[in-house]
Amino acid sequence: MTKISFLGLGVMGYPMAGHLAKAGHAVTVFNRTASKAEAWVKEHGGASAATPAEAAKDAEMVMACVGNDDDLRSVCLGPNGAFATMSPGSMFVDHTTVSAAVTSDLYGAAKANGIAFVDAPVSGGQAGAENGALSIMCGGDQSDYDRAEPVMNVYAKLCRRIGDSGAGQMTKMCNQIAIAGLVQGLSEALHFADKAGLDGAAVVEVISQGAAGSWQMSNRFETMLDDNFDHGFAVDWMRKDLGICLSTANENGASLPVTALVDQFYKDVQKMGGGRWDTSALFKRLQVH
Repeated sequence: MTKISFLGLGVMGYPMAGHLAKAGHAVTVFNRTASKAEAWVKEHGGASAATPAEAAKDAEMVMACVGNDDDLRSVCLGPNGAFATMSPGSMFVDHTTVSAAVTSDLYGAAKANGIAFVDAPVSGGQAGAENGALSIMCGGDQSDYDRAEPVMNVYAKLCRRIGDSGAGQMTKMCNQIAIAGLVQGLSEALHFADKAGLDGAAVVEVISQGAAGSWQMSNRFETMLDDNFDHGFAVDWMRKDLGICLSTANENGASLPVTALVDQFYKDVQKMGGGRWDTSALFKRLQVH
C-alpha cells in the first residue's frame, strides 16, 4: 500500500483516483470544487484536503491530472502547492497534458527539493480512465519511473518510459497531432459518403477492416452519424493541446501543416458553440459548411 495524494478530479482524474483506492492504496484527494472531492470520498473512502499542500503532506506519491500549464503550476508551487509539504524522497507524477516548458521548470523545482518528478500524460479518454485501460507515456529518470510504474499500472493498458524529463509530454503531442488528422479524415469520408448517397454505417463496416481502420473510426462513427457530440474529449481541450503542439513545432522546426489547418477547423467548431463537444464534431462542421 502506498500513501498517495491525487490532485484534480475531472472526467479523467476521478476514475483514476478511484482505481488507486480500489487497489488498496491510501488516497487523499484535492479538487478546486470541494463538493467533487467530497463526492469522491463518499464513493471510495480515503480523505479530502482543502489545498494541494495539505493533501500532499506525508504522501509518498502525489499525482495530478488538472487542466493546463497554469493549473499545474498552481497545484505544485507556492505556499499552498504540493511541493511546499512534500518530503525529500517522495514523488510527483503529472498526468496533465502540458507544455514541455512547464514540465522542465517543475522537474527542476522538484529536484531542488529532493522530490522525484515524472511527466506521464495519458491517452484513452474518459472510457479508458473508467476502464483502467489508459496508454501512459512517460518522461523522467529511469529509477523514478521504475518506482512509479507499478502504481500507474492500476489504470494503464500500456505504460512506458520514452526518455528523459519532457519526453512524455512530447509523445503526447505526437498523439494529438495524429488524432487531429485522423478525425478530419474520418469526418471527410463520412461527409463524402453522405453526399454520394451511401449508407455511412455500411461504408465504415467495410473500410474499417482494411487500411483505413482506426480507434476513431471504430469508436466514433456511430455517434457522428447520429449527430451526437455531447461526450468524449472536448474541442476546447483539443485546441489547448494543439496550441502546445504548434508552439513547440515553432521551436524545434517541425512542419505541421495539417495540424495547423485542423486547429483552425476546431476554431470554427468553437464559433458554432461546440467548445464542449467531442473532437469528432469536425464532421458537424462539414455538414454546416
